[in-house]
Amino acid sequence: MRKPLVITAAAAVAAAAAYFVYSSAGRDGATAQRAVLEPGAPLTAVQLPPDLSDTAKIGKRAFDAVCAECHGDNAAGRNGMGPPLVHKIYEPSHHGDAAFLLAVRNGVRAHHWKFGNMPAQQGLTDADVKGITRYVRELQQANGIK
Repeated sequence: MRKPLVITAAAAVAAAAAYFVYSSAGRDGATAQRAVLEPGAPLTAVQLPPDLSDTAKIGKRAFDAVCAECHGDNAAGRNGMGPPLVHKIYEPSHHGDAAFLLAVRNGVRAHHWKFGNMPAQQGLTDADVKGITRYVRELQQANGIK
């Protein structure tokens, strides 16, 4: 009775992984190949918004200083290091703004990706995280994630 459930769950995980690899790699096969082979390579292409709000501009500076090392430039992710935050998984209806604050304060146990656990981040105030979150949300909106 549990065997069909396990098989269905395994198939869903495999399908989700395949979707991520192919949807985040871009349109040409060479990009997909590079993303898989090159450590630190961006995991998705990010369209930049035409203009950022003042809060998002401040958040970008904090993001670049603390988050980009793992989450990549413009939150595109880095192969083998950290997931893209410009991704449907992080849309507001699935990971609300409070999730970003909790992740910074407490760290995050790996659950959507195989990058390992995210440690708590030191030196960021709640205002810094609010700016970072605004920056990520504006990037998401520019990329059709609402």
